[in-house]
Amino acid sequence: MNFDIVSNSPEHTIELGRKIGSQLKGGEIIAVCGALGSGKTHLIKGIADGAGAKDSKEVTSPTFVVVNEYAGRLDIYHIDVYRLDSVAEFEMLGFDDFCYPQSVVLIEWADKIESALQGVEYVRFELHHSGRTRRKIHIENTPEYITT
Repeated sequence: MNFDIVSNSPEHTIELGRKIGSQLKGGEIIAVCGALGSGKTHLIKGIADGAGAKDSKEVTSPTFVVVNEYAGRLDIYHIDVYRLDSVAEFEMLGFDDFCYPQSVVLIEWADKIESALQGVEYVRFELHHSGRTRRKIHIENTPEYITT
C-alpha cells in the first residue's frame, strides 16, 4: 500500500513515526529518503520510540558512527549512509546480520544505497520540503498491518 501524508511540524513527523513504529512486528526494513533537513531523523526518532526504544530521547543520526542500536520491544538498527561512498561500503557493514525477525532496520539516506536492497522487501519513505516546517511524505510498500 502507498500513502501520501502532509506533516506540518517536526512534532507531527515524530508522531507519525511513533504511530508507525508502534505497529511494527519485527523483520521490517525501512528506507528513509529525502533532502537535507527534510525530517528523516525526526521520522526515525518517532519510529524508534513507537517500536519501544528504551531511550528514544537519545535517538540521533549516526552520521559519523554509521550504525546506532537501540534496545526495546524490538532490536532497532539505525543506519545513516550519508558518509558512505559506495554500495560496497554499505554491504561491508554487515547489513544482513541486522535483518532478523525481532529487528527493525531504519536506513537514513537510503536512496544512496537502494540498489543494494534489490530483492529485499522494504518500506520506503520519501520526505520533501513543502514550506518552512511543512513536509510531504510519500510512503511506498507498506505492509497491510501498518496504518497511518
